[in-house]
Amino acid sequence: MRVERQVIFWLAALALLLLLIGLLRDILLPFVAGLVIAYFLNPAADWLERMGIPRVWASILIVAVGAITLITVLVLLVPLLAAQAQQFAIALPGEIDRIRTLLETWARERLGTRFPEIEEGIRRATGAASENWANLATWAASSLWSRSLAVFNFFSLLLITPLVVFYLLIDWNAMLQKLDGWLPRAHAPAIRLLASDVNDAVSAFIRGQGLVCVILGIFYAVALTFAGLRYGLLIGLATGALSFVPFVGWALGLITSTGLAVVQFWPETTPIFIIIGIFLAGQAFDAGFLSPKIVGSKIGLHPVWLIFALFVFSYLFGFVGVLVAVPVAAATGVIVRFALKLYLNSPVYHGEPAAAAGLQTSGIPDLTTMRQDAT
Repeated sequence: MRVERQVIFWLAALALLLLLIGLLRDILLPFVAGLVIAYFLNPAADWLERMGIPRVWASILIVAVGAITLITVLVLLVPLLAAQAQQFAIALPGEIDRIRTLLETWARERLGTRFPEIEEGIRRATGAASENWANLATWAASSLWSRSLAVFNFFSLLLITPLVVFYLLIDWNAMLQKLDGWLPRAHAPAIRLLASDVNDAVSAFIRGQGLVCVILGIFYAVALTFAGLRYGLLIGLATGALSFVPFVGWALGLITSTGLAVVQFWPETTPIFIIIGIFLAGQAFDAGFLSPKIVGSKIGLHPVWLIFALFVFSYLFGFVGVLVAVPVAAATGVIVRFALKLYLNSPVYHGEPAAAAGLQTSGIPDLTTMRQDAT
């Protein structure tokens, strides 16, 4: 019964936490963003501290460098991206019509008398995409604004988030020590090992996959721009940002860029193949070098599970949910694998006494011998 009471307690605590997040989701964005950024930057603060710089000054230096970088990006890059995004939104319906014309011409030449059979399907598909584009853009913008910045506008986000990052960086190690002091003493060693595995998985995403997204975004933006693709900078950076879900960002970027390249360059085929080659090279670079070297295999999540987590968390908590979806999914994956290991070593699975299954009297197995399987 002791284990059952503990399970009920932690499930109730989790339910209360989710309820509070749901109630406060409209004001949590600066704090969640600050937590994620502080987690990303904490190793830099630890390194500066080891170099002899006091923790407070290390935090000030990191926040100052980050603020200068952000201001530089806002001044130099954001206006250009905003202009490209506006042009893309205005031009997209016309580009869709041009794609339809090219498809109809190509199909008429290749299919001959069979062309009328698919002509209506082409017109219906491209017409629906063109008609719904404005509604989709309006819905996305209004959803982002109403669910993410209902209380804090963009400028308050810029002001509050650096403060949250600064104070979290200063108190990070002290907070971890305080949390460690709150752990149930009987299970503290096991929880520490499990927390270490969760930290490895979350770190692999926030620090590893985050760095991969930045590198890929720069690569695609520069390559597409030099290839002469219209909106190449916007599409390249967007592809890099969406690369936190394996294959999804790459696939969306490839489809969008190829479609625009066909509209822009047809009947020339060489530039189109160059655009496709850029994405093939980017995928090979990611799969063969970036992800194995930077991320490794510690996330351990299937792409379908990542997509599901993004849909669920964005639906429940808006943009705050998007920020925490994959880290929470990675942590949940570690806990689920650990729970599965418990089950596979339990008498419920074996139909044997607990002693024969190798369980401890507390109901928690020896994580030292199970850690590799749990992760």
